[in-house]
Amino acid sequence: MSHPAGTDSDRVRLFVYGLLLEGEREHALLAGSKLVGPVRTQPAYYLVDLGVYPALVPGGQVSVVGELYLVSKATRFELDVKRQCPILFQRTIVSLEDGSEAGAYTMREEQVRGKRRLKLGDWRGRFSPKPKPLSRAEFIQNLRRR
Repeated sequence: MSHPAGTDSDRVRLFVYGLLLEGEREHALLAGSKLVGPVRTQPAYYLVDLGVYPALVPGGQVSVVGELYLVSKATRFELDVKRQCPILFQRTIVSLEDGSEAGAYTMREEQVRGKRRLKLGDWRGRFSPKPKPLSRAEFIQNLRRR
């Protein structure tokens, strides 16, 4: 459901990091929202792969990759319902790399215990090949450079 654009003062800042990202499966839910741009969080979170979607969890040391949007309060309400907020996800305030803040959908540590953490904090990069380990000679060469 699309909502009239309204003015920027009628909108709230929302950090998205998974299925709502441009090109991802649920991006259409942000129809009528204004993309501010790509952003990262402060390195105070971690991103967990729950299979069909990720979860942002406070209390880590990763700077999570995402996008910042200005969304209407009606759109945010629809997202709250879709994210089963506050039962499954909680809408909290996150700190962004530039020192500003935005709302985001997060989960608690106990909800994601034992699930795979995405070390780079990038949902789109979850299938990227792992870098090949250094050979013994490359490892020693890197040590000597320090």
